[in-house]
Amino acid sequence: MIKILKQDTLKRDDAFSSSAPANVTEIVSGIINDVATRGDEALFEYCEKFDKCKLTSLAVTKEEIENAFEQIELEFVEILKEAAENIRVFHKRQVKEGFIQTNDNGSVVGQRVIPLEKVGLYVPGGTAAYPSTVLMDAIPAKVAGCKEIVIVTPPDKEGKVNPAILAAAYIAGVDKIFKVGGAQAVAALAYGTETVPRVDKIAGPGNMYVAEAKRQVYGRVDIDMIAGPSEILIVADGKSDARIIAADLLSQAEHDKNASAVLVTDSEELANNVSNELERQIALLPREEIARTSIDNNGLIIVTSRIDVAIEIADEIAPEHLELSVDEPFSYLGKVKNAGSVFLGRYCPEALGDYFAGPNHTLPTSGTARFSSPLSVDDFVKKSQYIYYTKDALNAVYKKVAAFAEKEGLSAHARSARARFEKF
Repeated sequence: MIKILKQDTLKRDDAFSSSAPANVTEIVSGIINDVATRGDEALFEYCEKFDKCKLTSLAVTKEEIENAFEQIELEFVEILKEAAENIRVFHKRQVKEGFIQTNDNGSVVGQRVIPLEKVGLYVPGGTAAYPSTVLMDAIPAKVAGCKEIVIVTPPDKEGKVNPAILAAAYIAGVDKIFKVGGAQAVAALAYGTETVPRVDKIAGPGNMYVAEAKRQVYGRVDIDMIAGPSEILIVADGKSDARIIAADLLSQAEHDKNASAVLVTDSEELANNVSNELERQIALLPREEIARTSIDNNGLIIVTSRIDVAIEIADEIAPEHLELSVDEPFSYLGKVKNAGSVFLGRYCPEALGDYFAGPNHTLPTSGTARFSSPLSVDDFVKKSQYIYYTKDALNAVYKKVAAFAEKEGLSAHARSARARFEKF
């Protein structure tokens, strides 16, 4: 049963919590070192150990991709294509160009925007397969202009990758796909093996072992973020439909047992009705056990004095997903500072953003929406700057440069500035 509280303040730690085994760091460190040392040999062994699958090849073949389209409904293929186009159109608007600034003294300064050469995308498997993650991670990389996009994803016990994932990868323009998951997949992307190429950046969600592996390899490669359990917070007024609000809360609760679902409302009646609806709807879910644990352990309903206070609570929590089920939702949008993605109005379920609308569904979790952003084209580019000065332009300022260097006690810097005009 979900907890119900009446209060006008709430700290994030009181709403969202998750637990991980204390030895995760040590386990992941051992896996990374093993893969870095033994390469493919280690990957095959971990696949047999964790995925219960004995592989002879890690790479997905062209034939497997072609077969995937024969195994899924044509209608779903068309849905994938339409979703991909929505995602592509949205992310094309994020593309930034460099700039060049020419000054009156003849000097030139500028900035270049350069796509990353190789990126690796982690696509979860296990309890569920996520072709949506393929589209959301690969399309921004493609739009950014990355030359090679690699996917790693765990195989099933027969050594196969879910056909929907393969179809989505083809539609998104992925270059290579490998049958490897878990921390070992992250290690392979970070260090490279005989088969899996080393990449410049790793993106994509995963379980606690994947998240820890990304944390440990950061610095050797870049990463998008350290993703925590899924979370949703709904701000709803008394006009909201309890059946719909409960359904939206469960859309995240069914992800995993550590997922969190919170409702903040100014209506005690809605709070009680949603609680009852959750009990009714949980029993209808195929993933009932997961949703039940999530709601019982991490679910929460807060009854506040007014919707403005509910928005303040939402901002304190900084949720991954924030739904505003209120009249005039755009009037509240400007008050929201901390949220991964905001869903406005009574006809905008979080699932719309997960699959179809176009904005990215790889979002900051665990309160990191206070300072970080959804996955975007920006995550797959880097910036480089440049400077050009003529002789006259440098002559006009070199003494100032030297004086600055001397102030910092760096005489070699100062001499470098003077060397072109003074002998020493």
